[in-house]
Amino acid sequence: MNATVGDRLLVHGNVVGEMDHGGVIIEVHGANGGPPYIVRFDDGHTGLVFPGPDAVIVPQ
Repeated sequence: MNATVGDRLLVHGNVVGEMDHGGVIIEVHGANGGPPYIVRFDDGHTGLVFPGPDAVIVPQ
């Protein structure tokens, strides 16, 4: 998984009825665009994310 600042991280809900959530990647801390990422989520909070298999990068 590779990303650049400005890409979106989309995390799919992994339980029936759980909505997807996502945000904008504001920092990339891994080598060659790899995780971890600092993400500003759509609900306003910011966090350090090590994306799992239920996450996808949406290029800007």
